[in-house]
Amino acid sequence: MGHTQKNVQFSHRIRRAAALLVMMGMGSLLLTAGGCRKEEKAKAPQTPTVEVVAVVQKDIPIYNEWVGILDGSINAVIRPQVAGYLISQNYREGEQVKKGQVLFEIDPRTFQAALNQAKALLSQQKARHDTAKANLARIRPLAEKNAVSQKDLDDAVGMELSAKASVEAAQASIEEAQLNLEFTKITSPVDGIAGIAKTQLGNLVGPSMSEELTSVSTVNPIKAYINISEREYLGLREKSQQVENIALELILADGSTYPDKGKFALADRQINAGTGTLKVGSLFPNPGNILRPGGFGLIRALMEVRKGALLIPQRAVGDVQGKYLVAVVGSDNKVDIRMVKVGERIGSDWIISEGLKPGESVIAEGIQKVKPAMVVNPQPFNPEAAAKAAATKAATPAEKR
Repeated sequence: MGHTQKNVQFSHRIRRAAALLVMMGMGSLLLTAGGCRKEEKAKAPQTPTVEVVAVVQKDIPIYNEWVGILDGSINAVIRPQVAGYLISQNYREGEQVKKGQVLFEIDPRTFQAALNQAKALLSQQKARHDTAKANLARIRPLAEKNAVSQKDLDDAVGMELSAKASVEAAQASIEEAQLNLEFTKITSPVDGIAGIAKTQLGNLVGPSMSEELTSVSTVNPIKAYINISEREYLGLREKSQQVENIALELILADGSTYPDKGKFALADRQINAGTGTLKVGSLFPNPGNILRPGGFGLIRALMEVRKGALLIPQRAVGDVQGKYLVAVVGSDNKVDIRMVKVGERIGSDWIISEGLKPGESVIAEGIQKVKPAMVVNPQPFNPEAAAKAAATKAATPAEKR
């Protein structure tokens, strides 16, 4: 009897345990089912938010821009024309000098002595010539009376001519010596800015030296050289009647715009076969000598005004294998991916020549989220926020991204 009661109690325990397991299994199934429903709800597609901007239509000035290198309109390299020791520098480096101003002096004593010697030789040859002329004057009447031979007359004529030639040679020697003496004063051939001297006082200088004494550059007006492509050159040739009238702007290295306008002045004789560009020179007034040779600047020319051009931000244009695409949001908030033809870039915007209409909305931020016919939530584009985000991203170290 005791054994039977124990069996009954054990059977009740088994049934309770089995019931508990069943209840736990059902709870798990309920939890699993609830989790699946939540996951399915979380995976439900949401409408992406994008930022859009309207296609603007307005008259756009079209500029061509080139990097220019400044150079003097005249660059005179100053070299000595005679050899000697440098004894004087008569200008301040980097300052304005006048044409004919003495820049350097070479010791003139040797050349003064050579001039004195040439003058003495001239006097000697003139005396011989006077003697030869007097001798000829005596012999010629005698020869007419056959009092002297024809040979004596010929010798007298020859002596007079030889003495006359010696006088002319002595005169030429004086002129040469005088020039050499003048060359000891080295002058500037032009008005301009004199550079730093490349030699020192006391040095032996001469025409064969490898380095110049200095350079003088005329900087008013100043030249600015640019390299234009062959295509740009041909385009300018089509406007050959107006090229000289195109006003050029010069943007300096500090970002400021030079106040005086320039103009095209010259073009090289040939196109560079290696780069496919043509060197073109322009002239800018430089009354204060602010611009100096060797400086860089951005030269900009207004080529035309595009009437009624369509403009959108460059960030709204996608480039896929050489094809330009934009995402247009219609009135029903559906996306239409269109192929467009682009024109010139104007700052951070792009001119669209085909594919868009004025007033249409294009996606400027979030274009990577959309597909054709997708419904989106369009919001106005905030260029300042986009620029700030781009700057923050650029400033963030790569390992933290």
